[in-house]
Amino acid sequence: MSFFPMYMDMQNLKVLVVGGGYIATEKLEKLVDFTKEITVIALRVEDEAKSLIDENTLTLHQRAYNAGDIQGFDIVIVATDTVELHKAIYEESRGSRILVNSVDNTDYCDFIFPSYVQKGDLTIAFSTGGASPAFAKQIRRHFEKIIPDSVGEFLQKMKSLRSEMPKGKERMKYFDELVETYFKKNFKS
Repeated sequence: MSFFPMYMDMQNLKVLVVGGGYIATEKLEKLVDFTKEITVIALRVEDEAKSLIDENTLTLHQRAYNAGDIQGFDIVIVATDTVELHKAIYEESRGSRILVNSVDNTDYCDFIFPSYVQKGDLTIAFSTGGASPAFAKQIRRHFEKIIPDSVGEFLQKMKSLRSEMPKGKERMKYFDELVETYFKKNFKS
């Protein structure tokens, strides 16, 4: 079965990342775009991960994972090369409301990380359901090139207009025309 595409407000969620290597760093790079409520537990922490932790004032416990460490977290990302640990943490989370992502092992995942493009308020996610992260990355790169950098500014303008104009057919028609004009000017067909 496919994963459901969902956008989540992570502002008040507590995230635990288990691992401090290259893959954990990739996950941290994505997560810090959406929340700073992140704790990292890792015996060894690569320089890149340490830099991200320090720059974003994240919490670091430099030690091995202990059973029970997931308590109090809403989301857990397990980014280690130890499949037994991925399985143990996933099984520990069952019966709770904790969502788990087990990197490179969809058998122990409640959700997966999409590849995404973010420009201002526009976020477009791409996923192959874990079949080919390389394909998702390549299609993301394609769309990154064709989405104009001005889209963030345009969306801010649209947000402002939405709060100023009364709802109704006139507003919808006006917005459709603005968007159509923006597309004709900024996107090649």
